[in-house]
Amino acid sequence: MISLIIKLLIAHIIGDFVLQPDSWVAAKKIKKHKSKYLYLHGLVHLIVLIILLEFNFSYWPYYILIVLSHMLIDLIKVNSENILNSRLLFVVDQLLHLIVLALVVYMIHPYLFDFVYNQEFLLLLLALLTVTFVSSVVTKMTMSTWNLIEDNSEDSLANAGKYIGILERLFVFGFIIMNQWAAIGFLIAAKSVFRFGDLSRAKDRKLTEYMLIGSLVSFGLAMLIGIIYLKALILL
Repeated sequence: MISLIIKLLIAHIIGDFVLQPDSWVAAKKIKKHKSKYLYLHGLVHLIVLIILLEFNFSYWPYYILIVLSHMLIDLIKVNSENILNSRLLFVVDQLLHLIVLALVVYMIHPYLFDFVYNQEFLLLLLALLTVTFVSSVVTKMTMSTWNLIEDNSEDSLANAGKYIGILERLFVFGFIIMNQWAAIGFLIAAKSVFRFGDLSRAKDRKLTEYMLIGSLVSFGLAMLIGIIYLKALILL
């Protein structure tokens, strides 16, 4: 079962990344369904699947499903170039491919996905959603009390602060689960080093206080959620 998932993922990576030259991708963008490389790309996926699944032709309906759906998703992607940006297209494209692979695994081993309704998994999912999206909103609401000019600077990347906060809280949450509290201190120190330039350029202490409050709120929420998660896990 697990070996099937691994083999399908390896086949996808080899077919979509290793054995797909940039020239093929460019040709598909220009000629779309008329490009011979679209069908050659599908053939490569088929061959890799057959090899990795040890020439087990009892899987032939799944070979067809994976290859045809892959080609269809790629066609949708190249026809959406002018609608969505390339980064979003890449994420959606890969996500759709993975959904198809998950569907194939479910069709072969339906009981393999029973873990989705497992209490431990649901609790982890709840904790992750809370530590990322809910905590972002709470932190933003907390910091909305102050509005600094530096905070609205056009020199900053769009939504950079949001994503930095999400990543740091995920790190903190992971460290708590692994009982690596000392690593949280290193993370705080590393963040302080990277932000030292901003702090040193501040004309007064407002920016320093603003950043300090934001960091403490973010780290505090992550630690609180991590502790609650571990306590709740014991009670299950």
